[in-house]
Amino acid sequence: MTERQYDVIVWGATGFTGKWVARHLYQNYPQSELRWAIAGRNQQKLDDVHTFIGDDASTVDALLADSNDEVSLQRLVASTKVIITTVGPYAYYGSKLVEACVDAGTHYVDLTGEVPWMRRMMDQHTAAAEASGARIVHCCGFDSIPSDMGNFYIQQQAKKRLGTYLQSVRYVLQKMKGGASGGTIHSMFNVMKEAVEDRNILRLMVNPYSLNPNPDFKGPDKRDQTSAIYDSELGVWTAPFIMAGINTRVVRRSNAMLDFAWGKDFQYSETMVTKGRMSAMGIAYGFMIFAGTATTNLGRKLLARFLPAQGEGPEVDPENPGFYVIDFYGRTADGRKITARVKGDSDPGYGSTSKMLAESAVCLALHDDELVGGGFWTPASAMGEQLLKRLQDHAGLSFEILESDAKA
Repeated sequence: MTERQYDVIVWGATGFTGKWVARHLYQNYPQSELRWAIAGRNQQKLDDVHTFIGDDASTVDALLADSNDEVSLQRLVASTKVIITTVGPYAYYGSKLVEACVDAGTHYVDLTGEVPWMRRMMDQHTAAAEASGARIVHCCGFDSIPSDMGNFYIQQQAKKRLGTYLQSVRYVLQKMKGGASGGTIHSMFNVMKEAVEDRNILRLMVNPYSLNPNPDFKGPDKRDQTSAIYDSELGVWTAPFIMAGINTRVVRRSNAMLDFAWGKDFQYSETMVTKGRMSAMGIAYGFMIFAGTATTNLGRKLLARFLPAQGEGPEVDPENPGFYVIDFYGRTADGRKITARVKGDSDPGYGSTSKMLAESAVCLALHDDELVGGGFWTPASAMGEQLLKRLQDHAGLSFEILESDAKA
């Protein structure tokens, strides 16, 4: 690793999110501190990235490769400690890159939310990753760092303040402003398509432990929320949260990867607050309509007409970059409570995601000797306290305890 030319390469730097990842690195990490480069398959578009990030002198190296050219991918990953990839849908464009990283012992981060594809990668390459030392860390964007690291944070604080870990944690999205990138939307479309075509994938999607090392693990969690529900404890109406299907499984995998530190009876769920009953019902029905429409080719084509295309994203307003606020409600086995809040200072779909993804890669590159060995990890199980600090210092996230019961 110490002999490699780069610490980090941004693969897919010419896409919407990739450009923002490159901008974050350019603004925060000069080459004297972090040896990093951008990569893609089109030289002109890579030149445009230099302009976008403000690198008029082209001080950041630009490398050419192609997702369908295994030799070029092998050459790319062999030159760096860590690969960041924003090129999705990952089921189409990610498999060869993962294999190349595993073979070369190169660490890897992405922002996928494609559960079936991740399961395939884990099943096919875990043993080889453990042998080569490659740390493969999926879900390093809005799905699922706020969930995974938010739960990690409240669990650590519970141990410190209450003397024990939490038996259950609820993620409640309080408010959010932002939009999804085209890559995220088309990845969701691909998952829907796979689930319709293969009933085994559909069963995997509804299995709450589908990303556990052993997907047949039987725990207390059931299916994610699908309807409008009044939460009597919080006094609010809640609706299904569209990212729960990936976030919850990542958090449960973290528990398993940490040797069930929070217990085999640990429960985790996600929901979102709404303005009232009608709003909650509207979101729930809208979610069902979207999911139903996205299961057909015609439906996906219709939806694509109104949503960002791959490589595109929401309109960016520098004066109003978006935000999100998430509360975590934890409870110990003996009923004591603790509440934490996680806030992000920009649009979850690109601004915050790009910073979280970049900092995950930097964490793997700069804390190499302090982290776990090779394998398929989650953000919390791979990087823990080191990533928690980087997110607060460099990625615009804040973590705080709002209230806590007394220690027993």
